[in-house]
Amino acid sequence: MSMARRLVDVRTRARPRARAVACVLAVCAAGGCMRRTIVVTSDPPGATVVLSDVEVGRTPVEAEFLYYGTYDVLLTKDGFEPLRTAARASPPVYDIPPLDLPASAVPGARSTIRWHFTLEPALESRLPKAELEAGVLDRARALRSAEPAPRTP
Repeated sequence: MSMARRLVDVRTRARPRARAVACVLAVCAAGGCMRRTIVVTSDPPGATVVLSDVEVGRTPVEAEFLYYGTYDVLLTKDGFEPLRTAARASPPVYDIPPLDLPASAVPGARSTIRWHFTLEPALESRLPKAELEAGVLDRARALRSAEPAPRTP
């Protein structure tokens, strides 16, 4: 077999592989189109939500995210104790490699994580003002009596 004939055979055999590689690359390029969102709700609604040091809005709120994992969550609302916690965003089965390639090629593919938090009323809103003031004064007196006497030179 001549050298020219052998080159033609190698190129002919390489084309199906090149097509397969091109198809895989096209699917990978189309991948990453899945829309990932976290929906945060609270009781009562209207709390400010901060996810990993980024304020995303007031509940109910929907925010897009890129990575699954554990997020630091802070919810604040006037009249309620601030809630600082961690919440985990776990991937659904169809968003775990290698299953994520065909799933992300589907137009409109979504992954939604839902978190709900309940805020506790602040102590100031649960106790009468007179009782709060009396408690502050009692703590101040206790601190003064526990304070050592000033030294004289």
